[in-house]
Amino acid sequence: MTVSIARLRAAFPFFRNMDEDLLVRVASRMTEKAYRKGTLIFLEGAKGEEVYFIVSGSVMVSTLNKTKKVVFSILREGELFGEIALICEKAGRSATAETLTQTRLYALSKNDFRGLVEQERAFVHHLLMNMMDRLTDANQKIYDLTFLSVRARMMKQLLQLHERRSADDPAYPDAIVPRLTHQQLADMVGAVRETVSKILQELQDEGLIAIRSRQIRLTDPALLRRKLDEES
Repeated sequence: MTVSIARLRAAFPFFRNMDEDLLVRVASRMTEKAYRKGTLIFLEGAKGEEVYFIVSGSVMVSTLNKTKKVVFSILREGELFGEIALICEKAGRSATAETLTQTRLYALSKNDFRGLVEQERAFVHHLLMNMMDRLTDANQKIYDLTFLSVRARMMKQLLQLHERRSADDPAYPDAIVPRLTHQQLADMVGAVRETVSKILQELQDEGLIAIRSRQIRLTDPALLRRKLDEES
């Protein structure tokens, strides 16, 4: 399937000002891939062969040891992932990537990705900014795990999901999507499922959230933010 130049420019900011001829060449080397919900795209430690651009859907990036899973991030349309293993080839994949919803991706091979890095300064700039953002997020997660209670981490995570969803789709300013299980939320805040279930029930009893069919809605984001500030 031919990758749409218009879709590349619309969905991915780092392609918008790229030279037309170069973008045509990049698009011609991309392949479109479709994944069902819950599909593993790659496993931590595997050799990296492609970088991925999210056209639609969402992808969870996580790590797992013998007993515990930690979610680093949930990525959505317009973002890329898998680039680290192509830059630091000896390290392999630094995390596992799995779809949270039905997802479509554009994939670019390692050689083509490296060629793009060598030819397009604006793309390299975006790539560096993207990596710095993730490093900042990782540092913040370490801080949260060290200094915040599980309840505070849960409130913060709900607010972050809410804010990101609102930016993605202003028509649904108080909805948190995709639907996440209590276990997935627990993995995101570094806690056990039972603790997260108890905290969510507490927040619902306090009127801060409403839960229906695993869909969480923030009933008063401003009040939830104040509660977080008080407990941080």
